[in-house]
Amino acid sequence: MRLSTAAALLTGFILAFSPAFDSCGPGRGYGKRRTTRKLTPLAYKQFSPNVAEKTLGASGRYEGKITRSSERFKELTPNYNPDIIFKDEENTGADRMMTQRCKDKLNSLGISVMNLWPGVRLRVTEGWDEDGHHSEESLHYEGRAVDITTSDRDRKKYAMLARLAVEAGFDWVYYESKGHIHCSVKSDHSAAINTGGCFPGEALVTMEDGTHRPIRDLRAGDLVLASMGSDGTGDLVYSEVLTFLDRSPSAQKHFYVISTEDGANVSLTAAHLLFVWVGNCSIGGQPMPGVLRAIFASDAQPGQCLLIVDEGELRKRVSRITRVEVREDQGVFAPLTAHGTLVVNGVVSSCYAAVNKQRLAHWAFAPLRLLYRWTGPDRILKNGLHWYSHVLLSVGTLLLDSELFHPWALEEN
Repeated sequence: MRLSTAAALLTGFILAFSPAFDSCGPGRGYGKRRTTRKLTPLAYKQFSPNVAEKTLGASGRYEGKITRSSERFKELTPNYNPDIIFKDEENTGADRMMTQRCKDKLNSLGISVMNLWPGVRLRVTEGWDEDGHHSEESLHYEGRAVDITTSDRDRKKYAMLARLAVEAGFDWVYYESKGHIHCSVKSDHSAAINTGGCFPGEALVTMEDGTHRPIRDLRAGDLVLASMGSDGTGDLVYSEVLTFLDRSPSAQKHFYVISTEDGANVSLTAAHLLFVWVGNCSIGGQPMPGVLRAIFASDAQPGQCLLIVDEGELRKRVSRITRVEVREDQGVFAPLTAHGTLVVNGVVSSCYAAVNKQRLAHWAFAPLRLLYRWTGPDRILKNGLHWYSHVLLSVGTLLLDSELFHPWALEEN
């Protein structure tokens, strides 16, 4: 029996956006003040957390094997991080295929490895398994598990590597053998409660008087440059800041820093949305025939085109991405504007995160925007997660724990 369109949308909305701004980024410890402490290596055969891998307290239940011909193959994304070595002994690129959550955690771990051991890189020996080499119901079959070592294959480092994987936010880490560490994550829909998107505090927005202001200094009621279309396609407009969906000045986060050939650059957490032009980018910067699409910041790649603003003439144009890097920065801020978009560092960006459906995101937060239309912008800005996301988070968690709920199946077979 097919679910009604309304029910399907509501389910998707709760699932996708209940967590949309929970802690502003993936992994344990996000949204909290970082403290200096000594990291304790995992012992051989130790796993963290101390529960079975496929339980709700860890990576969650097995959801079925993904093959190249299955509908769920679109859940996997390739990881081309040059700072990570992929063994790829099958020579098929399978080890690079993984869920978005697994990709984000792996990229964060890659940074930690290079920071702790200069000159050493993270190495993936096993990723997605399409050949049936693992045990029944292995999370490798879903692209949710990786086996890792260091590039120098120094086994004395593996105990600390396991601890770094825990700190990077993997949902289950196991010092499985003397030869590798096994890590796995929740499925992307059930892990949504741990993801979100924000900008760093020093990111600049354009005010109504033409000046630029750090996003950390914004206040509700301010007018900032944005796009009138909720999907980024409309005319430029000065949109009212209604509130902050997350506001954590002291938090330390990893941001994807995306730079273009025209010198524009924007920093966002992995799951934040920004707009890319799907089609050809003309030499003069004017968009050629194509379509604007929202993607996760972690999916941005050199060669794609961002929509940027020529503020001298207040017009949009496209600019090709030349570099994508990951950098740590302080402060995470997620302003919500009346139009669901804003221009940050000259780049047209979204206010939303967690799933790459900008229009659905804008619809999901319609009740909150309507509330502030009645009451006026939020005059009492508190640090941390907005109450609206807290409410949705509670409902979404109940659905995620239900054995009857499978988000990818909106109709019976």
